[in-house]
Amino acid sequence: MTAETANARRKRALDAMASMPANMLSDLYKENTAGAPGAIAVRGPEIGAIMLRGRIGGGGAPFNLGEASVTRATVRLDSGELGHSIVLGRDADKARMIAHLDALRQLPDWIGRVEKAIVEPALEHARAEAKLQAEETEATRVDFFTMVRGED
Repeated sequence: MTAETANARRKRALDAMASMPANMLSDLYKENTAGAPGAIAVRGPEIGAIMLRGRIGGGGAPFNLGEASVTRATVRLDSGELGHSIVLGRDADKARMIAHLDALRQLPDWIGRVEKAIVEPALEHARAEAKLQAEETEATRVDFFTMVRGED
């Protein structure tokens, strides 16, 4: 596996875990990390803010839209692997769990376990949420049409 592929998979896993509801992540984490190597905090969890930027019409000049709270954490396993996380919101426990899972994914014995037990359910949850949102949007869609008059 190339470094680019490994980084893309890691990013996909981190995105999936960060977007899942905290209670779902907590339940899956507790069920699937029994016997996992312990982790010590290197940094955080720390709560801070980021500036959100936007563009009008997708091509306009960027502008500052507002701020959002984020929480970041970094942990180290006894074997030296570092795990990182940054999550939207002020949930220190969620950031700590994701950082630990990120570090575990770097161990050959754990990557498959974390992928199957946590990342795949997170991706499935995201797909279900996207489908539900699309259905709700479709239910409220209005079709506009223009009637052509017989005059030129």
